[in-house]
Parts: sequence; C-alpha cells; structure tokens
Amino acid sequence: MVKLFEHAVLAALAACAMAKHIAEPAVTAPPSLQKRATSCTFSGSQGASSASVSQKSCSTIILSDVAVPSGVTLDLSDLPDETTVIFEGETTWGYEEWDGPLLQISGTGITIEGASGAYLNGNGALWWDGEGSNGGKTKPKFFYAHDLTDSTITNLHIQNTPVQAVSIDNADGLTITDMTIDDSDGDSEGGANTDGFDIGSSTNVIITGANVYNQDDCIAINSGTEITVENSVCSGGHGLSIGSVGGRDDNTVDTVTFNNNEVKSSVNGKATSSNLSNQGLFLMLLNTGIRIKATEGDTGSIKGVTYSEITLEDISKYGILIEQNYDGGDLKGDPTSGIPITDLTIENISGTDAVDSDGYNIVIVCGSDACSDWTWSDVNISGGKTYSDCENAPSSASCS
Repeated sequence: MVKLFEHAVLAALAACAMAKHIAEPAVTAPPSLQKRATSCTFSGSQGASSASVSQKSCSTIILSDVAVPSGVTLDLSDLPDETTVIFEGETTWGYEEWDGPLLQISGTGITIEGASGAYLNGNGALWWDGEGSNGGKTKPKFFYAHDLTDSTITNLHIQNTPVQAVSIDNADGLTITDMTIDDSDGDSEGGANTDGFDIGSSTNVIITGANVYNQDDCIAINSGTEITVENSVCSGGHGLSIGSVGGRDDNTVDTVTFNNNEVKSSVNGKATSSNLSNQGLFLMLLNTGIRIKATEGDTGSIKGVTYSEITLEDISKYGILIEQNYDGGDLKGDPTSGIPITDLTIENISGTDAVDSDGYNIVIVCGSDACSDWTWSDVNISGGKTYSDCENAPSSASCS
C-alpha cells in the first residue's frame, strides 16, 4: 500500500512538472538590430546638428541647403561603413574667429557627392585680411577629410575658404574626382594660405580632374606614399608642391606622380582692397609652377617623385623650385642633407615664355650629396632669368 502511494505521488509530481514545462513560453533568439533608414534629409539651421546626431541611423545622408551656425563643425566623423553623403543646394557657415574645421567626414567605404549645382560656401571674405594663417583674424580650416578608407569624393564644389581648403590625413584608398576649389575672389579681397589640398600620412590617394583657384599651394604633399594627381588645373598659387618636408612626426614622401596637369596664374597683382597687409600682398604675388621643399636641418626622405606632362603658363616667381634650405620661406637657409631627394623624374615640362622676366626659370639648391638618381628630360621653361646660385644639382639637371 505504501509503495502504491509513493508511486502515485511521484506520478503526480511528474505530471505537474510536465504541465509547467509545457506552459512556459518557448525561448526565442534576440531580435536583430534594426536596419538603418535608407535615406535621411537635413536642411536649414538645424541640419548640421541633426545630421551629426543621426549619422549612425542613415545609409544615405542628404544635406540640402544647410546653414551651419557660427563656430560649429558639420561633423560626420563617426559614419558607419558604406554611408553615402550628398550635398544639395548651398551649404553655408556662419562667421566666428576659431580654428575649425568647418566640415569633417571620416569612415570606411564612404561616398561623398555633390549634386548638380550644389556648392559649399565658406564665406571666406568675412575672414580674409591678407594675413592668412600668419596673423590677423583667427581663421577656420575648411574640410578635414581625415581617416577615410576606401572612399570617394566626387563633384564637390568648394568656394571661398577662410584659409586651407581640404586637409587629407591618415587616408588609405581615397579617390577625389572633379573637385573644384574656387578661392579666386581672394585675389582681390585678401585671401592667403588658401591651400587647395594638404596631404599628410596617407597612402593610395588619387586626385583627378581637380580645378583649384587660390593664393597658395594647389597641392602640398607633406608626407605619404602612392599618391597621384592627374588631369587637373591649378591657378593663382604655388602650384604642385612636395613639402615642406621636415619637422613633423612623419617626414617621408615616397612614390608620388603628378601627370598631365596645368599650372597657371590667375589675376595676381590686381589686389586693391585696402585691408591687405604687405605680407598678404607678397604671398599673393608669389606664383610657382613645380616646387619641392625640404626644410633646413631636419631629417626625412623624398623619393620616387615624378612630374610628367606639366604645362606652365604665366608664372611670376619660379618655374621649377627644388630646395633643401627651406626655412620658413623659400631659399632662406643653408642647404642641408638630412632630407635627401632621390629617384626624381622631371619630364615633358612645357613652359615656353611661361615665367615673368623678374622670375627664375629653374632653381635647384641641394645639400652635399643629397640629390641623386634624377631623370631630367624635355624640360622647356623660359621667359625668366637663370638662377646663378644653384648648388649641388645632379649632372642630369640644370638651372639654365
């Protein structure tokens, strides 16, 4: 009898356990992360802050007639992979004295586009005072294209930057196509240090079809490897520059190609605005075609640089300037050998009557045994004077 009772109790307990088990909801997998919205459009005075806050939620970000407030960065530096950013209409920035940048975009697989007729207006004339970044008003840099990997920038039109336009840093696999940087108003209104592209610590960068109108370097490559600039036009500034190299954390330039580019002046010398300082006017009048500058007393290397199929026109100061004595200005120091310039190719350079009579066709100033393995062919530059103080130029090259 006792055993029968025990069996009955055990059976009842088992039945309860089974019923409880059956009544419990089935375990399900956690819900998947919500997909990003296909497209988000931002506009007006709140567009910059809204886009920044929402950048992780949109696979395509459309910036339509955004008016960025004073002292604010349009910050898209935390984009998810494969995001597309499209500028429509006019993007503007309010005036404030600060360092900037006015725009910052970073990420992997990022596509940046300018819609037809769109332009980014930096309102540079509000800051321009002829001093650039050397004094006067504190001026914001315009666009930090930093930390962009396997990304593209296409058909972007930038106008009137306060100082430097596009800073490319720590990029790997960036292609810029058909970009216009138009600071030509600064010729008469006090623009200075309006570099088009400043490139540092980057690799696999291609700039093609660019049009730059400014008052300083069109392209300045301070460090980096595997960089190509092709099929582009530079007007009004210091042309196609390597450097200045030296005095930075990264002082290596390796494998750079400038191919099929045109360098010409704009309306330099016509500045009449009363707010221009002597320094600013001086900067505007210095127009150069090809320039490689290594700083005096520093270390680093410049190798594997090619200038090919370059056309020079209306150059006021130097057709070609290669110097190892840069000291805050061209040809100001004594040449040193800490930054050798090797495996340099200068070929098919066309500049007949291209240099003003007060300028110099070709200037080469090297340190002892610091310039070697140069290829120099079909270089035809004339109109200016012959520089009589060339130093240590390789036998293949000539200042005449």
